[in-house]
Amino acid sequence: MARLSTHVLDTARGKPAAGMRVELFAVSPHARTLVKACLTDADGRTAEPLLAGEAIPTGTYELVFGVGAYYRASGELLPEPAFLEEVVVRFGVADGAGNYHVPLLVSPYGYSTYRGS
Repeated sequence: MARLSTHVLDTARGKPAAGMRVELFAVSPHARTLVKACLTDADGRTAEPLLAGEAIPTGTYELVFGVGAYYRASGELLPEPAFLEEVVVRFGVADGAGNYHVPLLVSPYGYSTYRGS
């Protein structure tokens, strides 16, 4: 089964980022279409894969993470505007039968991501 998944770790607090909004968009040369929106759970993961099936559509995608809103809801005092309001990760799915895991390690002032397994 092919799938696309994510999880978010709050590196400033050393724990999963629970309750962060995550949006998945399919991106084409002339459009950006919302595919799914959800919140991370207590483990910093989405309740189900963002895409799953025998195959997932190949193409370009964006994951948009609501970092600023997450930190404000957690009681963090952020400057206005926040340094990171949203983190946008644009990536390609070339193998429709593959497993794509795109984690986010985040703090109010920095982030990193990679293709996980």
